[in-house]
Amino acid sequence: METKSLRAFHGKKSVQTKYLKRVRAHRAADELVQGVGYEKNGKVRACAVGCTLDAYDHSRYPVELGIPVDLAVLEDFIFESLPKKDAMAWPEQFLSAPRVGADLRLVWDRFTYWILTEEHPDRGEHCARMGALFARRIAGDEPPKEEWDLAARAAWAAWDARAARAARAARDARAARDAWDARAARDAWDARAARDASIRRMADKLIYLMETA
Repeated sequence: METKSLRAFHGKKSVQTKYLKRVRAHRAADELVQGVGYEKNGKVRACAVGCTLDAYDHSRYPVELGIPVDLAVLEDFIFESLPKKDAMAWPEQFLSAPRVGADLRLVWDRFTYWILTEEHPDRGEHCARMGALFARRIAGDEPPKEEWDLAARAAWAAWDARAARAARAARDARAARDAWDARAARDAWDARAARDASIRRMADKLIYLMETA
């Protein structure tokens, strides 16, 4: 199927209803679980994608649901990252969000632009540079491949530098292990709370972008 003709649920309410009914049935049967793609050994155990398709294959989303592969991957990531209670409701939220027949092709770009310019914790020059390229794409002015490549290389170089600093910090921390344990536990708790809040914002943003596409 050509990407340019992709429309949510192929413009048919019956398609949306079919897959919503399926994920609700899996959830009611306690078959929706995190950490598993799709398993069937007497009883089904499957993630958001697995319970939607009765298989674990992101590439089938455009074919069966008229939803871009990128959004299937993002649905999967958010499902696995949400706290369990929120994760159980996520597949239905995801499938209920798009208007039947909506063009979802720019949702990934808009989501990524938001991550780079608003949600990213250290919005530096590399995020701004990449965000500007996504803004141009969203506006219909596709940047040339060379500009994407230059921005990506600069971002990776900055990441490598940060990784090197983190490695040195870890080495130094081992010298203060006795004092580190209690602090690490507290920091891990704080980090998890911050991560959960960030994932929830990502989920809410994706739903909004699909609803308004």
